[in-house]
Amino acid sequence: MNAPSSSDTTLAIRPLQLRDLEAVRQLMTMARTQERERELVALEEKLEQFQQWYGVLKLLRLLPNPSQHQLHLYIAERGETICGLIRVSPFNSTRSTWQVQNVLVDARVQKPQETLNLKDIGSQLLRHCFETIWEARTWLLEVNVGDRDTLALYRQNGFQPLAQLTDWEIAPEIVEELAQHEPTLPNLLPVSNAEAQLLYQLDTVSMPPLLRQVFDRHVRDFKTPLLKSGAIKFERLLGGKEVTSAYVFEPQRKAAIGYFKLESRPEEDKPHKIDLTVHPAYTWLYPELFSHMARLVKEKIKEKTPRSLWVASADYQPEREEYLEKLGAERKEHSLLMSRSVWHKLRETRREGLQLSDVLQGLKPARTPVPSRINWLKSFRVKSSESHSQENHKRNPPEATS
Repeated sequence: MNAPSSSDTTLAIRPLQLRDLEAVRQLMTMARTQERERELVALEEKLEQFQQWYGVLKLLRLLPNPSQHQLHLYIAERGETICGLIRVSPFNSTRSTWQVQNVLVDARVQKPQETLNLKDIGSQLLRHCFETIWEARTWLLEVNVGDRDTLALYRQNGFQPLAQLTDWEIAPEIVEELAQHEPTLPNLLPVSNAEAQLLYQLDTVSMPPLLRQVFDRHVRDFKTPLLKSGAIKFERLLGGKEVTSAYVFEPQRKAAIGYFKLESRPEEDKPHKIDLTVHPAYTWLYPELFSHMARLVKEKIKEKTPRSLWVASADYQPEREEYLEKLGAERKEHSLLMSRSVWHKLRETRREGLQLSDVLQGLKPARTPVPSRINWLKSFRVKSSESHSQENHKRNPPEATS
């Protein structure tokens, strides 16, 4: 077989468009593995939103708003063939930290006669984001430890491990047992934007300093924008996912010591997802909060077929992992949280055009300035004092004085 021409090997990276969706879905089919199943399901949901709200998203890109940067999809195209895709999004409200959520590459480019391989295309997609998104100082991602090709790609591009994450599944029969326990949570309150400061303090104290620096979260990261709040309510009315959240308030310290968010989807084959944060000094809250969430699933959602609960834990949360092991939960997935920093070098410019000395020369007056009133009064006072001293000298000569 002949080697590909230079025009065939030229890689172009551009934003995703509507006409690319079919090719991207074929790319997802080839990249689908057991390790990437959850990642690809989330990508499929984003592609559906992209297709349904394409016009609205293009309009939001032109106007300043909190959702302006939420969906960044780029594809790598060689000739007329799409051979790669990357999805990134800001991780915090200041957009100082960005997250790489998907990197897909067509496995057929790994043939020996091809000049581009999987790591080359993936690296060019990553570097395009590093160079294009200047406001990002730190990049963050989560990769399944079993996906060795993607893990090697991220390591090659400077990503270093931060923490190890484990996804746990609590079986439906364990959820039934938890629901029979009456939780002791007298200060469990609903979450609103007014509690953003409390949730920010809880998030800050519950993680190591290195992660705190990488995440770079602020108080407004814990507030729900008006547009997003309306979208959540609209999705709930259409029969979409149900989201319930609450926090535990400590009146003596006037601080939040626990928080949970329970996300339930209408599909019966998908488990309930839990986002949980607990103060390190109040680990006794774990059984109480899990019992409360189990009762919510049983009483509020009222599902016909019991479903399991999914919750994540990190290696810096040993109390949570110990409780889940004691509870009988099963470890389902292991992933690695990785990050890298980016410094953009300022371009050096040659000294061209007008210099500072030239500008100062242009600021010099072209003619003698006209004296102002202050200058006239000053000169008049000087002359009058000189004439007065001369008259005084004539009346009292030095000889007479001596």
